[in-house]
Amino acid sequence: MSTDRPTDPSDALTVIAGVRRRCVEAGEQDPLDEAASIRLKNHGLEGSRLWVAGADGFALAHAGGVDLVVAPDARAQGLGGTLAADAFDGDAAVTAWSHGDHPAAARLAARHGLDRARELWVMRRDASAPLPEVATPDGVEVRSYRPEDADEVVRVNAAAFAHHPEQGAMDAAELAERMAEDWFDPAGLLVADGGAHGDGLLGFHWTKRHSAGLGEVYVVGIDPAAQGRGLGRVLTVAGLAHLAGAGVEEVLLYVESDNAAGRRLYEGLGFTHAAADTHVQYRRQDRSGQVEPDTA
Repeated sequence: MSTDRPTDPSDALTVIAGVRRRCVEAGEQDPLDEAASIRLKNHGLEGSRLWVAGADGFALAHAGGVDLVVAPDARAQGLGGTLAADAFDGDAAVTAWSHGDHPAAARLAARHGLDRARELWVMRRDASAPLPEVATPDGVEVRSYRPEDADEVVRVNAAAFAHHPEQGAMDAAELAERMAEDWFDPAGLLVADGGAHGDGLLGFHWTKRHSAGLGEVYVVGIDPAAQGRGLGRVLTVAGLAHLAGAGVEEVLLYVESDNAAGRRLYEGLGFTHAAADTHVQYRRQDRSGQVEPDTA
């Protein structure tokens, strides 16, 4: 079967939505991550390339990254291989995520010269488990977000995630897009305000509620200038207490598998990781002499 590059944006978005819906209805997670979902919602296919296999699958390429999805009831027909042949064609650097450590994804990646590059762990915790007592440093107030904090949140985020290809690039417009999502609750974005010493925001813990029973440690960011004061632990515990008070039953988070300090913090707070809760990024280095993109 050949693939098409639809010229009608509405038709293209209909195919993407249909394949995603079929994945979720089959008990799988949404195959597009939050960044891709928000980008499609607010910007459509601007800056992207799309190939579709009828209404059964698609490959979406944006900024050096590829999302390739085949609906569960249409697999084992060669559609993934056909889409990959188009999406991974050429010698440019490219990345692709497997949301779940699937052997089929590994085989497809190897066929097109992509190597295993990153592992992102999902860790989980029972929200009812007791939390430790933590002391907030003198001169620091942990409070909920206020609209006037927006610039400081962007600043702290950029500093905290300067070497992170996805999170560190968030600007004011992207912050506003995330805050426009239905799940956003300013009470669940906790900030460490060092205003008593004129230091501005020192860090933040952005929590998220996926449903009545599921919450997330969405982002914890600490200004590098404020590290070493225990603020990561203080903010994480405060956010977990907020989610427990909101009635969630389980809390999840995402952490790079090689982030030893982060894993120690979360494991010390009762988070655990199961092998099945692993996302894998595959990467192909540039083979044409061009510079590899930093985005996933």
